[in-house]
Amino acid sequence: MKTPIIFLLILVVLLVPFIINENAEWGGADAQAEVAISEFTGGTYEPWFSPIWEPPSGEIESLLFSLQAALGAIIVGYFIGYHKGKNSVEEVQAR
Repeated sequence: MKTPIIFLLILVVLLVPFIINENAEWGGADAQAEVAISEFTGGTYEPWFSPIWEPPSGEIESLLFSLQAALGAIIVGYFIGYHKGKNSVEEVQAR
């Protein structure tokens, strides 16, 4: 009984922003930070360094970002599973 309620709550949390702001422009935090820094410094901001390599397209950039996120999830999942397995073995041995 709890699972459908939790699923419904997650669905509501995900959909409410799209219903409230139908015509909103959804942008990344990088662009918002650049605008805020420009306003704060009066438009005189210069980056400290430039990228070593820029992906040739937005699709490649998205792919690399997704791969980075997947790799991070695998590492975090491994350690969570390792500790959960370790704890369950210790519980079995304690009996």
